[in-house]
Amino acid sequence: MRLTPTERDRLLLFGAAELARARRARGLRLNVPEATALIADTVCEAARDGKRLAEAIEAARSVLGPEDVLPGVADVVTEVHVEAVFDDGSRLAVVSDPIGGGSLGADAPGALLPAPADEEPAPALTLTVRNTAAVPVSVTSHFHFFEANPRLDFDRAAAYGMRLAIPAGASFRFDPGGEAEVGLVPIGGARVAIGFAGLVDGPLDAPGAREEALRRAAACGYLGAGTTPDYLSSAPFATPKEES
Repeated sequence: MRLTPTERDRLLLFGAAELARARRARGLRLNVPEATALIADTVCEAARDGKRLAEAIEAARSVLGPEDVLPGVADVVTEVHVEAVFDDGSRLAVVSDPIGGGSLGADAPGALLPAPADEEPAPALTLTVRNTAAVPVSVTSHFHFFEANPRLDFDRAAAYGMRLAIPAGASFRFDPGGEAEVGLVPIGGARVAIGFAGLVDGPLDAPGAREEALRRAAACGYLGAGTTPDYLSSAPFATPKEES
């Protein structure tokens, strides 16, 4: 059976959540990975059951309490991001304060401390992005922006190998039918894009990788990538490829 990177990630998340459920059933208190997996899986399963985004987030907030997790976990797991497939397409769910009862705040082990505003990355490129979808679209800080939701209309070729110039862990929301300017910076490190929408799935700077990614994006109907196939050009909403 051949699975896409997104499908493999979903199976991995489900397996981790099942482990968390089994340990919880034995009376064990969950650690950070177990709690995170269970919360994220609850969102995905609620979406599969036909619930709306707000309902899925509410279900995820009620699945665990402070008594279900090890000391300090509620202070570390302050927000869970997960992409789930709802009836109207793939949506990014952000579950804030999913456990409650945290008390350590910034002193919690592993807590995320946002950088000061003057330490945010300076944009290397600014693009105008229009959201043609009927729903909001959120893109996280380190998502390969070239592969963002196909209903976002912008210069895909210019965005290849780039990410949003926002602090790590943050996200940018594009309102339905709205237009916004965003800053982009080159993806750092080894510059390998694995997963996302599967348009690259390898080294960004490999010979021919950019051209092949643009060809795939155009063939799949990504706005701003080139010619859109006739069977997609009239679609009111295509399934987003986003993230968490």
